[in-house]
Amino acid sequence: MSSTHNGTEAEAMEVITEAKEAQETQGTKDTNINAAYRPTLKDIQNDSVAVLAEAWIGGTAETPSEFVPQLIERVYNDELVKHDYSITKLTLLEVSQYLEKFLWPHYDADASSTTHILSIVLMVNEKFRGRFEAWGAFEQSPEKFSAFFADVLKLCLQESEKISLRVKRYLLLFMINCFQSLENPLVRSECMRLVSLSIWHSLLSEATREVEFKEYPQLLKFWRHLEKKFESMDSEQQTKAVFERTWMSEMIKQFVQILESIEDGDQEKVAYCERFMEFLIDLEAQLPTRRYLNTLIEDHQVVAICKLARLNSNKESGTLFSQLLEIFTFYTGFEINGHTGLALTKEEMTEINASKLTKLQRIAFTHFKDELIDLAMSNLRSIEDRESLSRHFDCLTLEQLVELCTLLNIRTTKITDSSVPLERDMLEEVLLLRFEKRHSQIERINALPLYPDENALFEDAAVKEEMYNADRPLALPKLNLQFLTLHDYLLRNFNLFRLESNYEIRQDIEDAVKRLGPRAGSVEGTTVFSGWSRVAAPISFFKMVELAKPNLGEDRLSLITADVTFNVRKYTEAIQAEWEAIREHDILFLLTIEAHDEIDEQWDGKESFRRHYGLKYVRGCEVVSVIGPNGKPFDSKKSDPQMLQEHRTGNTRTFRVALDANQYKIDQEHAKKTGGQDVYQTFNIVLRRKPQENNFKPVLETIRDLMQSDLMVPEWLHDVFLGYGNPNSAHYSQVQKQVREIDFRDTFLEMDHLKASFPGMQIKTKDGSDEPLSAPFVVQFPEPPSDNAGPKKKKGGEKAKKSKASQAQEQAQDELIVSTYKTPNMGPYPEDIPNTNQVRFTPTQVEAIKAGTNPGLTLVVGPPGTGKTDVAVQIIANLYNNFPNQHTLLVTHSNQALNQLFEKIIALDVDERHLLRLGHGEEELNTELSFSKYGRVTSFLEKRVNLLAEVDRLAYSLAIGGEHGSTCETAGYFFSYHVTPLWTEFERRLGTVEESSVELIKELFPFKDYFYNAPTPLFSDCTTVEQAVDAAQGCFRHLSKLFEQLEEVSAFELLRTSYDRANYLLTKEAKIIAMTCTHAALKRRELVNLGFKYDNIVMEEAAQILEVETFIPMLLQEPEDGVNRLKRVILIGDHNQLPPVVKNTAFQQYGNMEQSMFTRFVRLGVPTIELDAQGRARTDMAELYKWRYKNLGDLPNISERAEFKFANPGFLYDYQFINVDNYRGTGESAPRPHFIQNLGEAEYVVAVYQYMRLLGYPAEKITILTTYNGQKDLIRDVLNQRCNWNPIFGRPARITTVDKYQGQQNDYVLLSLVRTKAVGHVRDIRRLVVALSRARLGLYIFGRLKLFQNCHELEPAFKRLAQRPTKLWIRTGEMYPNTTRLVNPGDEDGEEDKEEETKGKKGKKAPKKKAAKKGKDAKEKEEEAENKGKDHEIESIAQIGEYVFGMMKEQQQFAIQQQNEYLKSLQPPSEHAEEAEAEEANEGEEGSSSGAMDVDKE
Repeated sequence: MSSTHNGTEAEAMEVITEAKEAQETQGTKDTNINAAYRPTLKDIQNDSVAVLAEAWIGGTAETPSEFVPQLIERVYNDELVKHDYSITKLTLLEVSQYLEKFLWPHYDADASSTTHILSIVLMVNEKFRGRFEAWGAFEQSPEKFSAFFADVLKLCLQESEKISLRVKRYLLLFMINCFQSLENPLVRSECMRLVSLSIWHSLLSEATREVEFKEYPQLLKFWRHLEKKFESMDSEQQTKAVFERTWMSEMIKQFVQILESIEDGDQEKVAYCERFMEFLIDLEAQLPTRRYLNTLIEDHQVVAICKLARLNSNKESGTLFSQLLEIFTFYTGFEINGHTGLALTKEEMTEINASKLTKLQRIAFTHFKDELIDLAMSNLRSIEDRESLSRHFDCLTLEQLVELCTLLNIRTTKITDSSVPLERDMLEEVLLLRFEKRHSQIERINALPLYPDENALFEDAAVKEEMYNADRPLALPKLNLQFLTLHDYLLRNFNLFRLESNYEIRQDIEDAVKRLGPRAGSVEGTTVFSGWSRVAAPISFFKMVELAKPNLGEDRLSLITADVTFNVRKYTEAIQAEWEAIREHDILFLLTIEAHDEIDEQWDGKESFRRHYGLKYVRGCEVVSVIGPNGKPFDSKKSDPQMLQEHRTGNTRTFRVALDANQYKIDQEHAKKTGGQDVYQTFNIVLRRKPQENNFKPVLETIRDLMQSDLMVPEWLHDVFLGYGNPNSAHYSQVQKQVREIDFRDTFLEMDHLKASFPGMQIKTKDGSDEPLSAPFVVQFPEPPSDNAGPKKKKGGEKAKKSKASQAQEQAQDELIVSTYKTPNMGPYPEDIPNTNQVRFTPTQVEAIKAGTNPGLTLVVGPPGTGKTDVAVQIIANLYNNFPNQHTLLVTHSNQALNQLFEKIIALDVDERHLLRLGHGEEELNTELSFSKYGRVTSFLEKRVNLLAEVDRLAYSLAIGGEHGSTCETAGYFFSYHVTPLWTEFERRLGTVEESSVELIKELFPFKDYFYNAPTPLFSDCTTVEQAVDAAQGCFRHLSKLFEQLEEVSAFELLRTSYDRANYLLTKEAKIIAMTCTHAALKRRELVNLGFKYDNIVMEEAAQILEVETFIPMLLQEPEDGVNRLKRVILIGDHNQLPPVVKNTAFQQYGNMEQSMFTRFVRLGVPTIELDAQGRARTDMAELYKWRYKNLGDLPNISERAEFKFANPGFLYDYQFINVDNYRGTGESAPRPHFIQNLGEAEYVVAVYQYMRLLGYPAEKITILTTYNGQKDLIRDVLNQRCNWNPIFGRPARITTVDKYQGQQNDYVLLSLVRTKAVGHVRDIRRLVVALSRARLGLYIFGRLKLFQNCHELEPAFKRLAQRPTKLWIRTGEMYPNTTRLVNPGDEDGEEDKEEETKGKKGKKAPKKKAAKKGKDAKEKEEEAENKGKDHEIESIAQIGEYVFGMMKEQQQFAIQQQNEYLKSLQPPSEHAEEAEAEEANEGEEGSSSGAMDVDKE
């Protein structure tokens, strides 16, 4: 077997372990995985699938290999059926591109066998399981898809030996995947016919349809249209149409038959029913698919049948089915009008239920007066619950129940056999489901504790589902493209976010408990701890402090507080400081551990963790205050130094915590009911978590608050947000209030830049002159073309006029009218000169800036290095200047990105007093100013003092007595009664003079004494009259701004507390407010209560933010008159890079929780602007990832700046893949499960880092990246041994994982891929794009090339990497940054390198032949120069290590020599000085001759 196939086979392990590896990269703890899903590399290499794959692996989709039908049969029967559809086999087939290269190219609707169709289905399912693009293969021959889809539909209903129940389950999974891909036009056109209005042909009677038609007359019109269309079809088309419209009904009947036939232990039937419930839930959870289906499901009584099924009551095998049924029931009765798509309010739902009950009462009174008189005469409230209704229905006989159902148009016979009547319990269940009042989800969520308890953490099946393998569904909500309502959106996100938080909390608790080492004490019933943990401490004392009475109308206590005391004596100062850092609102967990004798045995993962370690209770709490030594609440910032010293030197710490009132109520009721112990007297461990990972409670509170408020997404965004309607509808071109005229300020550098930014447009000046204008530019855009309803016949003259007007309008669409204005002189001081943009934006960037300035939704896709931040900053600056009364909210995922944006905003023409940065991370801003709330308050107060001093100085210069600068109020009077009149008089007198002169202006100007300290004289000898007038006006503007600032600061004189001042600043003064998405979620309630308002939101890193964390910042304000005032939503990100981090693979893959709103909008087809020029990396380095983007080119700086022109000193290539073989006989290893390391790559990376440092590369310009946390730790260990002790090396800028380095960059990156057995999660192209795009000037990748280059997804990148040698090539004789060697291979050395590479020679290069004989000295100089510039191939890790060691020795000798020379220079001259100098010269020659090591000899 060829090496190509070996690489492909090794690829197969990737899908199986990818999820676990992704967890490891993101820092999750070790977990167990079934060994059945982890075949060894040897097993894979010898697998028979790899041998069979040779028949198609050489073909392509366009030119497939020869079709052999028997091969498909052999693969299906021998490799899949015989091996029970093994995931390993399916993975191998998917990796070998079985679908793309063989199955689909050879599919024939007339000739393909059932096996062929099933094979395609299995491959599509496998691609979805691996989260790879599934429908791309069908784009090659889309005309065949309809026939293939029809074949699948027939197989779903077929009863044969080949189509077993398990196969039907795979077919059903394929249908689920289809309905989850409705954004694909090919799939959507086939799927939507199955759930169209025509499925109502399967309803019980026409009466049911007539009821719907009467309520929605437009449906009747549509129905008649479908009937006419059906009648016009030929017989074959009619047969197909009948099959499609009855398919859903037949599938339901088949499901019911299987469900009712389940016996104990029939797992295949149970699995099928679970999968079918998932199918129905998905259909009900999307408006386009539920619109007509919901009526069919109600008619077919699916919910009632499932509720009464034996499986639903089976606690062993029916648990998952029951959970799925609960979700399905919820969605069948969801608060939405299925036909209009409008969400129904609580009042509307009550009204609908009331109308149903009223109808029931009328029928009861008319037909069952004797039996149901009580029901007919009761008030509606008394008969809306299940118990009351059931009591009334019990009064009827079976015949009467049947009659009642008939009158209500309810089916009374089985759907599977209309001749069999329904039993009594079934009829009653159907009636109860129709008439009982729906339970409120809001009430249920309000009663839910926000902290997880031990059951939610360790018993919840969803939280325990760490390795989701797609074999069975989960009782989880899914985040797909569409949501029914905003309430549905929030509910799904609430449940998923809560479960993900529980999963992370469980991992932290498990880790801490293991480290604590609980053991049974010598006294019975006691627990001792043999170990310790930095995040968990044994509780010394626990006391309940306050149990406050319930609030009015509530049945739970309003406040429950307790004191928790523990000892910190055994901890180091660093760990004590971590405990000291806990503040108000931080979350802690209280644990009860009751150890037993068996706990000494090592936990094997099979037994319950709780049972093994004796973990009995877990309760969450929130810190209210820190209790000081005197027993009172203690604040480290405000307490006196003595109290602070006593607190820090003491051994105990006490926190007052607030417990969850809902959980407390549940616990007390359970203890009362069962007579159990009081949970709150048993706690013996307090546990803390990292602050950045412990904000789940405020986020859940925020989502819960949103669910109970009157949510108002802007009307223009509503439909797109939920995933319906025209995806273009929120684009600025479709929004009514477009901005026709935009002041672009400093966006364009000059007129040529403006012209280049609008290709294809005619630029005309507003005044019609041909003179070139200068910045700033105001651009007037053409009116959007009007949509005429339709042409009407007109008489000749009118027709000609219309044609002319239309032509004029068409011409105007190509024109831009440009004007300019003079930037007003703002004063004589340097701070009065506005900052300007220096970036030459590309046409695409300008389009993004234009779109962001207009109202509507703007999506900017920013590939690596394309200036996303610059675009965002310019949009914000333009909004600030064009709409001065509007407020803009700036949101990012990380503090680092937020600070980068903020620093660039500061550098533009934005007044610092209008900037505010909220949340932690502000201290990391690279500026002397503080932009936090309290920092801004301090700044305003300091500015007030300075401004009032300037007022006093102005009054003194004008010789006006009085305390004018005592307060802002007096300063305002001074401006109104003294300064303004003086300026008015100056303007009047200047206007009365026929000919002004500079001397006259200077004489009349009243403020010349105040501006004596201007850097340059206001009126010099060479100043013209116009300049003098302009200078005077500038001075008055400076004064006006001074008093304007004082007016803004005046509120701070009235507001006395820092809190009030900070809030005033936030709500009134700040125009640009920046925060992270996490801070927005944490502070939403506080911001809304303050009356925070904003008009625009700009979100950077949008593709890295969870759905709900993107949504919350849009709702940080209350609606105004029922309308959201948000005018612009600008999302900037890159969905081709890594998504949000979700640690639990079940939530990530099944729930699709990793999908960001940005990615969802892209999938929906919302218009995007993709930036098309990068300025980060060298051109050839950018080629490694450019293939993922459309037309990604380079910015001019790539070809203009010197750093991109010259080669990396000491390296022959600017990027290289360095193949690393086994080191000491080992490739990758795992010291513990999923903690993957590769010692050879670690040693190689560190050696190259040392080599670069010895050449003079600055450490801060080098970053070491890897794809696994295990390798990151190993590289750090190697660096500690090799470099930390030596100041020559130091540490690089960062050593981290690829995932953690997204959004950052450095000049040189050393990347370790680690894996040697399977590709791992680098197979995710998004991760590869991030890895390859972090470097600017040099990228050196260390890995096993054979493993990666045959991976289909990675092929474009690794194909290019493989074009260069896979051994490291270095060049001697160069030092950083002194090199004149060009990076392009067109120069002489480059051509020589190419020639040598073609010959395949290694080691030294042969010297070029000389054209003429030279003298001996000239030859020696040439040879010396040539030795300095040799190229060497590094064969192994040992060789690079030896080379680095040689360089270190050489530098050491040179340092000793320099030291000796310095010491001798301090000595007095001796008579032997000449001899000594000669000896040193000889030693220097010997040292230089043994300079760079001859690599071949070594």
